[in-house]
Amino acid sequence: MGIFYYEVVSIDGDYANLKRMDSESEELKLVARALLPPEIAEGTKLKYEWMQYEIINGDC
Repeated sequence: MGIFYYEVVSIDGDYANLKRMDSESEELKLVARALLPPEIAEGTKLKYEWMQYEIINGDC
């Protein structure tokens, strides 16, 4: 399992669009908000590790 860094690009109802911060890809990942910390907002940075998302501060 790896560690991946994301930024919340948009929130649409029960889903959020995440963009990888540690990759050149412009592709967005659609994730159910139930899997994300409840405090997320657009621009929130997240770390994904061991099938869990965690809010982080600063750059990856």
